[in-house]
Amino acid sequence: MKFHTRRRFIGAAAALPFAGAAFAQDLALTPACGPQAALTPRQTEGPYYTPDTPQRASLVEPGSKAGRLTLSGRVVSRSCRPVARALLDFWHCDDRGEYDNVGFRYRGHLYADAEGRFRLETIFPAIYPGRARHIHVKVQAPGRRILTTQLYFPGDARDGLWRPELVVAMERRAATRLAAFQFIVDA
Repeated sequence: MKFHTRRRFIGAAAALPFAGAAFAQDLALTPACGPQAALTPRQTEGPYYTPDTPQRASLVEPGSKAGRLTLSGRVVSRSCRPVARALLDFWHCDDRGEYDNVGFRYRGHLYADAEGRFRLETIFPAIYPGRARHIHVKVQAPGRRILTTQLYFPGDARDGLWRPELVVAMERRAATRLAAFQFIVDA
């Protein structure tokens, strides 16, 4: 069995066939897969989930001046096998800490490629009272149970839901923050 190291994961993320998806070799690590690996922890979806989001890889709204965030990574099984066509449904607040509960601003879904890779362009969500900065996500391997969780950012442990194993690897490049996360799912 071949184990993927964090460095190999980051290197693979850099090779994603998307413009601007390069990551530094020293980018902090996200959860690793392997026989002893834990599945990505479940968390509450919260009160702001909206079903039937549009399929799109960019949640950036026209005219938004908010700081940009590019989140990329992989969906893999505990044995490090890529989960092709995994569904990822993302939602988060805007740059003022508000959720759109009428439409689909900062909401959308996409599918991982054949290697389990995904890439989402969005904004860096705001902090709002009582919560750490976060992005909600539902991940579903084809034909399997949905994983609902939240992703957090380094150095932002300001509420009881924040968990270190859900913190993205992150660095800043010019006006964009680059983040990476590897979801480990039951597949």
